[in-house]
Amino acid sequence: MALARRYLLLVVLVWLCAAPYLLAQDNTPKYSNEFLNLGVGGRAMGMGNTQVAITEDVNSTYWNPAGLTDITRKYEISLMHASYFAGIANYDYIGFVTPIDSLSHIGGSIIRFAVDDIPDTRYLYDANGAINYNNIRFFTAADYAFLVSYARKFPKLKNLSLGGNFKIVHRRVGEFANAWGFGIDIGAKIILKKWYLGAMFRDVFGTFNAWSHNSELVADVYAQTGNIIPENSLEVTLPRLILGVGYQFRIKEKVGILPSMDLEITFDGKRNVPLNSDFASVNPHFGIEFDYKKIGFLRMGLENIQEIRDFDGSTYWSYQPSFGLGVRIKIISVDYAFVNIGDFSESLYSHIFSLKISFD
Repeated sequence: MALARRYLLLVVLVWLCAAPYLLAQDNTPKYSNEFLNLGVGGRAMGMGNTQVAITEDVNSTYWNPAGLTDITRKYEISLMHASYFAGIANYDYIGFVTPIDSLSHIGGSIIRFAVDDIPDTRYLYDANGAINYNNIRFFTAADYAFLVSYARKFPKLKNLSLGGNFKIVHRRVGEFANAWGFGIDIGAKIILKKWYLGAMFRDVFGTFNAWSHNSELVADVYAQTGNIIPENSLEVTLPRLILGVGYQFRIKEKVGILPSMDLEITFDGKRNVPLNSDFASVNPHFGIEFDYKKIGFLRMGLENIQEIRDFDGSTYWSYQPSFGLGVRIKIISVDYAFVNIGDFSESLYSHIFSLKISFD
């Protein structure tokens, strides 16, 4: 009971620390560090990114660090690569985890989202006013996140697991600008017979990105075109709470079914999601996984449910479906997801592959 009271006190303190940023939501960007909301792993993306309650492997470093305590092997490594928008953007992830003792695990992961070879046309015209394509330079806009995760199980509290991330964010736009930031995530997970319950509180104190701009590189061009010259600034990512639930059952011992749902709650004002208000918006995610002897897997998901207004003033609902397959052979797991990045009618599809190795 004493431990439970301490945990409750910690939650209250977290909310009190986050409150100033929630009240100041109008002064913060709505979509800050969005590359950290794309998801990782073929399993998750095939299930509509519903993982907070059911995550149980190395990818828990991203979804919910409390899930690390369900890992049974001594070491787990996960790799993922994805190309978005016909290869324009590349998304990479690597994670590693190992136990400290019988009740706790520690892990780390790295995420990179980048658009490479962007043309810099500032010097396209030479001194004589003629176009010289040899003067075109190229740069990269890249976002990085480095996560260190820790989780511990509490058997006396019905096997409740708690975990947390300390993350460092680095964003770079060629030589023009770069930012460094840091933040903290807190997660919880509990298994009650066939039910999985989880909660992930991201950016609990707000994640801060301090931007530094090399304004002298663009000052002349911006002045000629009437653009505002950028200045050094501080960007805050507001807290986000994700609640998850899943239910595992089996048919004749060979076939398993795991439906799951996540409710993503944001506090940055109204978003185009099924439930929204000026204070918070709730974005639901749905997923289901079928397995045969825990060897072969079939997955489906649904997310990004939005109400779209047409040109004639009418509205309709759009959604983002996903589909996935997986196979587990001894220590190796390979997962694939067929993901619709945009509106379901625009055929913007991506193929996601991820590899996981579990060994002793």
